[in-house]
Amino acid sequence: MDITLHYYPSNASVTPHILLHELGVPFALQLVDRRAQAHKSPEYLRLNPNGLIPTLVLRDAQGEQVLYETAAIVLQLVDLHPQAGQAPLPGTRERGEFYKWLAWLSCSLQPYMTHYFYSDRMVAPGNADGAAQVRAAAEAMIASRVDQIEARLAQGPWMLGERFSALDPYAFMLCRWTRGMTRPARTLPHVGAFLQRMLERPSLQKVIATEQWPQPLV
Repeated sequence: MDITLHYYPSNASVTPHILLHELGVPFALQLVDRRAQAHKSPEYLRLNPNGLIPTLVLRDAQGEQVLYETAAIVLQLVDLHPQAGQAPLPGTRERGEFYKWLAWLSCSLQPYMTHYFYSDRMVAPGNADGAAQVRAAAEAMIASRVDQIEARLAQGPWMLGERFSALDPYAFMLCRWTRGMTRPARTLPHVGAFLQRMLERPSLQKVIATEQWPQPLV
């Protein structure tokens, strides 16, 4: 199977980028240069009509499959490569926990990041006061959800307790996005330790080198 990840540094493509290294499978990277509005180009919109990143393209004997939405990409990758052990076995209670936290990261935390970073899109053009209110409200919601991650990690080093899984790159990415906020996730004791554990993983070190992240990393 040929795998191509369409990515941009530090975007939501970080999660599948880390995961692909954790899976240990060959894959290709295709930069979608947001600076040049490549994510809005006709070519990219044919793959992902939302104009968002990431997009994953899989090619095998059955043809081509195009996936977008980070959680969907994560699920397909872990199911295609069960031998890597990046998710509990289907039908188990642990798999149910995996589903719960994956949906929570995707639906209960990540959307507020969009409101925070793109608050001007949530109000009428030129409504700076409204955008500031949206941004402040989003930051408060993000902080309350990072508190939930803190409580979860108090029960073990990873999102599933003692077991590393595909949830951890996702949680890392979202916590990293708080680094410029009033209360960065790294300032919480259990989340801060988790971020450092993630930074020590070879998979993440490869992503940092490829995407050339600036300091601070988290």
